[in-house]
Amino acid sequence: MRKIFLLFIIFFGMLWAQEQPRVYLLTLNGVVNPVASDFIRHGIEVATQEGAECLIIQMDTPGGLMKSMHQIVKDILASPVPIVVYVAPSGSRAGSAGVFITYSAHIAAMAPGTNIGAAHPVNMGIGKDSTQQTMMEKITNDAVAYIRSIAEKRHRNADWAEKAVRESASISAREALKLHVVDVIADNVDSLLAWMDGKEVEVLTGKKTLHTRNARIIPMEMSWRLKILNVISDPNIAYILLLIGIYGIFFELYNPGTILPGVVGGISLILAFYALHTLPVNYAGLLLILFSIILFIAEIKIPSYGLLTVGGIVSLTLGSLMLFDSSVPFIQVSWKVILFAVILTTLFFLFAVGMGVRAQRRKAVTGSEGLIGEEGEAVEAFRKNEGQVMVHGEIWKALSEEKIAKGDKVVVTEVKGLKLIVKKVT
Repeated sequence: MRKIFLLFIIFFGMLWAQEQPRVYLLTLNGVVNPVASDFIRHGIEVATQEGAECLIIQMDTPGGLMKSMHQIVKDILASPVPIVVYVAPSGSRAGSAGVFITYSAHIAAMAPGTNIGAAHPVNMGIGKDSTQQTMMEKITNDAVAYIRSIAEKRHRNADWAEKAVRESASISAREALKLHVVDVIADNVDSLLAWMDGKEVEVLTGKKTLHTRNARIIPMEMSWRLKILNVISDPNIAYILLLIGIYGIFFELYNPGTILPGVVGGISLILAFYALHTLPVNYAGLLLILFSIILFIAEIKIPSYGLLTVGGIVSLTLGSLMLFDSSVPFIQVSWKVILFAVILTTLFFLFAVGMGVRAQRRKAVTGSEGLIGEEGEAVEAFRKNEGQVMVHGEIWKALSEEKIAKGDKVVVTEVKGLKLIVKKVT
């Protein structure tokens, strides 16, 4: 009887687990980039295939790339499964691109102590002349029209959305709820699920009533591939990979056959190019970095008394500062990383140049130049300033302006063809 009872429990437990509503939870922390876009698209696909009640995107972002934001918004608007954007935990924010993503959700929620706003398009290298200012106005107007269309579709506050884009307005969670920017303030995911239960939302396939009370929460982890791509998409990592790649290729070309620098450099360059593809690159900065490496390499070959090295330092520093065309900190290379890279590169090439100079100044030990300064002994008395001397165990014909007798100690001062110019050791 006990076994039958246990089997019944297991059977009904499995049946209850299958019927229990499932909610997928995806966590997005950091910059909105192509990796984040791929992660959210994958989450929507999985939630749709598994017949989930909804997909919750728990978000904390300062913003990111407009292209990636557009892709995420398109995926959310076209999603057959309800999407809930939850700005959490406390202290998090939905900045810039995060505002557009929050507005596009079927249900928008925030945790206490969070904020949303500052959605003005970032100045990507646009200057202050009239043409460029006109271009910036066009980008801003396009962003305003885009977020107003999203707000109208989701029946949210379109006026504040425009204000967030034009004036970089930012508000707290309580103000956002009051202005109908978000739908609810929830302390945690469980309270959010309890609030959503019974709510009706409109998805691509029609209206859907949510059944989320006591739902089973299934966390979604970013795949190892996306984790790696997310790491290298960081501007600082991309910058370091770029330098390693350039150094590796140059050293392989400088010393063919060493293999390791070429392999490491090639892999690093490929990864760097992927990262640069996801970031707003200023190609003038990239060219300055390449030019600096050329100057450093030239310093080894051409003695310029440090002029090429100074030029390389200036070029590398300016190129590093200009590499990413953005005024926001999270799409810039840290000045600490730039300083470290410039100092390390300078010290390395100064060391290489110093070794080369010392090698050139070192006394020759082979060939005719190696005989200069060596001492020997006259094997015969010189006649008409000419005679024979023994140097290094070899007998050489020698010339001297001094009178030299047999057995005198001499020192080589010059080599002319097969004859040595010597003088008596005093």
